Amino acid sequence: MSGGELSTEHLALSRPLASARLWTAYLRTIEAAAPPFGLRLIPAGVRDPAEIAQRIATFARNPNGALVVLPGPVTISHRETIIVAAARYHLPTIYPYRFFTANGGLMSYGSDMADLYRRGASYVDRILRGAKVAELPVQLPIKYELTINVKTAKALGVIIPPGLLAIADEVIE
Repeated sequence: MSGGELSTEHLALSRPLASARLWTAYLRTIEAAAPPFGLRLIPAGVRDPAEIAQRIATFARNPNGALVVLPGPVTISHRETIIVAAARYHLPTIYPYRFFTANGGLMSYGSDMADLYRRGASYVDRILRGAKVAELPVQLPIKYELTINVKTAKALGVIIPPGLLAIADEVIE
């Protein structure tokens, strides 16, 4: 990276091993999107903090790398380990939820958790009023949020394009 330009050639996908089947859709989508950008994907299944740190350290040996952290119990509960290792090795990383970015991660893009909980309350209300759970429609997230941590970007030497900052839902200074 010279002058803050980010040239990514390798992309590690950090995903929980225990729930590998659940993340097939994520992996297929990312695998399909990678070739036009010239990205080589390196799946990095993780189970615990030691494995997370080791896999990130190993991946960091490749030049021009970046991380994508997929949602799951392991990655959420060990987010501090991931954030610290990504910073240690100067790896730009995108996370699934805002709280990763609030804790020092570079950026996050994912469903708005507060919106999901608010919408879930209406389901609780409907169930308490006698609605049958099997008859309630499945709801997918409808609100997503992009959060960027400018302080982390500066520490990594990454310049965030003004257009991206303009469309972010939150910019953490």
